[in-house]
Amino acid sequence: MKLWWGRRASAPSKPNTSSGVQPSKRAAAWDLTALLNAADARASQAERNIWLIRLVEWLRRRGGPVEAAEGATPNKTLAPVLRLRHLLNVLDRNDGHRAEVQGMLRSFLADADATSLLADFGFAPRMGFVSELAERARLATLPGTPQTNDLGEVFHLLFTSPGDAAWLEAIDDETLDRLVALFAGDAIAAQRAVTAPSPLGPADARRQLDWRSPVFDAIDMLVSQIRAAGFSTALRRRMDASALIDRPFHQLSTAADAVRDAALHSDEAGDPGLLLAPVQYLRALLDACRTAADSVRAHLEEYGVSVDVVFQAGQLRERTERVDALLSCVLASEPSREMMRLLSHLVRIGHERRSARSLFARHYSLLARKVAERSAETGERYITRDQDSYYAMVGKALGGGAVIAITTFIKFLVMAVGFSAFWSGFWAGINYAGSFVLIHLMHWTVATKQPAMTAPAMAAKLEDVSHDAEVEAFVDEVANLIRSQVAGIVGNLIMCAPVVILIQWLCRLAFGMPLVGQPSGQHAMDTLTLWGPTLLYAAFTGILLFASSIIAGWVENWFVWHRIDSAIEWNPRIRGRLGAPRAKRWAHWWRINISGLASNVSLGLMLGLVPAIASFFGAPIEVRHVTLSTGQLAAAAGAFGWQVLHMSEFWWCVAAIPLTGVLNVAVSFLFAFKVAMRSRGLKVSDRSRIYRAIRRRLRRKPGSFLWPTRAAPAAGG
Repeated sequence: MKLWWGRRASAPSKPNTSSGVQPSKRAAAWDLTALLNAADARASQAERNIWLIRLVEWLRRRGGPVEAAEGATPNKTLAPVLRLRHLLNVLDRNDGHRAEVQGMLRSFLADADATSLLADFGFAPRMGFVSELAERARLATLPGTPQTNDLGEVFHLLFTSPGDAAWLEAIDDETLDRLVALFAGDAIAAQRAVTAPSPLGPADARRQLDWRSPVFDAIDMLVSQIRAAGFSTALRRRMDASALIDRPFHQLSTAADAVRDAALHSDEAGDPGLLLAPVQYLRALLDACRTAADSVRAHLEEYGVSVDVVFQAGQLRERTERVDALLSCVLASEPSREMMRLLSHLVRIGHERRSARSLFARHYSLLARKVAERSAETGERYITRDQDSYYAMVGKALGGGAVIAITTFIKFLVMAVGFSAFWSGFWAGINYAGSFVLIHLMHWTVATKQPAMTAPAMAAKLEDVSHDAEVEAFVDEVANLIRSQVAGIVGNLIMCAPVVILIQWLCRLAFGMPLVGQPSGQHAMDTLTLWGPTLLYAAFTGILLFASSIIAGWVENWFVWHRIDSAIEWNPRIRGRLGAPRAKRWAHWWRINISGLASNVSLGLMLGLVPAIASFFGAPIEVRHVTLSTGQLAAAAGAFGWQVLHMSEFWWCVAAIPLTGVLNVAVSFLFAFKVAMRSRGLKVSDRSRIYRAIRRRLRRKPGSFLWPTRAAPAAGG
């Protein structure tokens, strides 16, 4: 076989006038001539597949004299159709080339496994999210081979451009009929395929003319996979019982066999109407299966989300839709058009399957919603909406500031011991985590933890922002949040700094020296100064604050998914050891505190360990938390005494404190708010309306972002 590669061809030096192309158009003609000369039905399977790949590449190419000959301007969608018409015209004028091309196409169809394309293409080989992610990575990175009879694998090599689906759909009816005739051939061509020397035997050639056989095989395979998914424990236990009363999954195989039998009887009787009733019944069963699969989401909304279960339910639904599309091909009076629509759909699926991003976008939207809602349950208590709750927030922040003051001294103690980098970070993380958990259990607060929790609570206000009233209500919530941040940060700082300075002064009175000496204080000021990378580290700390809220949502979702609270309350061993009343109280306590505990422990460990781990890889990353930084600076002030007021580095550190707080809050809030908006599927236009409303409020009522007014709405407003 003479292979065709690019524009280099084994064509003669003169243009082939039998193609009907004038010498002025010989560049495109030589490409086509090389293709036609290379067509050989007796070539190996890999060579035939390569020939088809090159043919599609030639169709896809834009510009040149072919489009000009057809009297059209180049267009991504139209150009391949024009080239296809040109190819068919050339083959109509040249019987020799037509016979070879028909032999190539018929050999390709005879050897290819079309059932794998119709039944398997676009679906995960294993019912799991992680395995599908690995499969997509393989498709996107590793090259495919044309030496295969799997039509699905060849399909990936044939249609590599995202625009292929558009030009396939743009093929007009006349051109499509001519293309089908080229593949199937007329009676003379069929007889020639049977009698002429060819790799196909007579039985294979006749079987190739029955295009419905692989379609029914694909329906059988899809139905068996739908049944298996419907019977799986993961989905069956989470489907609505009312959707399974008629046992739709049990009846699928029988209904599919009835459709195949009806097709055979309709051929014998010459009455296509015999197919209608069996097909309608099968479609009714598929609708029932889709309804059952959709009911899984309602269960997930209440009992927690599993990515694998969401993925499996989606695969089940998509397989039912594929069966519907195949049934449309069987029923259609013009099946070629329905088949072309199906092929265009498969092309789009093929490109989507190469994208890991599309997989995350499709299957993580529900998980993002649940993480946001889990965090929102905790975040509501961090938002103040009136003066009473505002003062209550200040009181809670005062308690949190007092605990952070003690945390500051423990941090200096850990540094003084001289552990290695990892163990120093580990014990610092344990110190932070223990302090944050204590604050949580005492129902106090650390201000910078609020935005990661409160952004999802605000997102609950985004269910409907189509009217100005809903947008204004959301802006009210933004103002409430910012006021809460002001209250929390002020309460933390006005308690933390004085407590640290007081402890330093008392130690100086009692022992003649402060608890934290001047060398440690000088080191603290050198690291906290505004002239250093403090602001960069503060923004990075905001990312860690956001990550802790995501971890909290995941952990709570896992807790709910596995029904740990129910196990604590009803497990016989636990009830026997704790007693029924205490087991119930423990179950309730863990249910309402699991998110807060996960958030505080993860944040504390990340603040301590992430810098240590980053330093191992040579990345000089540190954390700058506004309350902890204030405590360290206060310790430095207590070490130097009144003379610290004359030190310029001290005031540069003081200037960095408010900016650190702003970055801690802003970065964590923006990341959390982005997840919350993604979970609500908010449109760009709606976001713009919200931003405009916030700017308008800032111009008209800037004080509402700092202090609650008497007209502020009550809780829930």
